[in-house]
Amino acid sequence: MGNVSKIPPFVTKYFWGDNLGILSWNKHKDYIIQTILEKGNRESIAWLFSKLDKNKVKKSLPNLKLTPKSKNFWHIYLS
Repeated sequence: MGNVSKIPPFVTKYFWGDNLGILSWNKHKDYIIQTILEKGNRESIAWLFSKLDKNKVKKSLPNLKLTPKSKNFWHIYLS
């Protein structure tokens, strides 16, 4: 996936403050993951898990800037 234009509109809506022309899955994967985990709905989270294995998401949790509540939720959910 080259850039965010390949990400469906139901996911890009969570990046309303970002320059979608330069947002790249390869360069900004952690940011994209954390935004979806923090703000996303079921549809966008299902899309994320179709692109990235849940174990990889779990391993990236310590590096993501999530609220304590979200980090705790995802830690439990992915355990």
